[in-house]
Amino acid sequence: MTWTAPEAHRVTEPRTGDERPMLQGWLDHHRQTLLHKCAGLTAEQLKQASVEPSNLTLLGLVRHMAEVERWWFRINARQDKTVGDIYCTEERPDGDFDDVAGADAEADLATFLAEIELCDDAVAALPLEHEFPGRAGPTSLRWVYTHMIEEYARHNGHADLLRERIDGVTGG
Repeated sequence: MTWTAPEAHRVTEPRTGDERPMLQGWLDHHRQTLLHKCAGLTAEQLKQASVEPSNLTLLGLVRHMAEVERWWFRINARQDKTVGDIYCTEERPDGDFDDVAGADAEADLATFLAEIELCDDAVAALPLEHEFPGRAGPTSLRWVYTHMIEEYARHNGHADLLRERIDGVTGG
């Protein structure tokens, strides 16, 4: 039997209420939207690139977002310097996108889901005002949430186009 990416379970983001649940709700919505774009596809379909010369794939996006989640929430906001990169190395700084051909799609989706849980747990007790040193100066956890929503929104647009190219599915 051929493995296919499981269905995603999106929950409608909150439309009223406090800021933290709204930010978390929108982030969760975008996380699940990326998974929704992968749902029902085989490992080979997830590895299918858009058009030359681009090497952009749905699996590459999933791997990239696992790296980005880890980078912002665990390594930076939580200041956990014991946590390293997942796919990217000094020798292969774009390993999340570049090393997809031999990747295990099922394992990479599981890594993404596990990283989301670890990231949520890492910052759950931190206030949105929590600051840490950033490249451009002090950065707040509030900024990280906003940036992550933007990052997912941009990449989910890429995912829309990739999915349409693979099997014609659009929307959602």
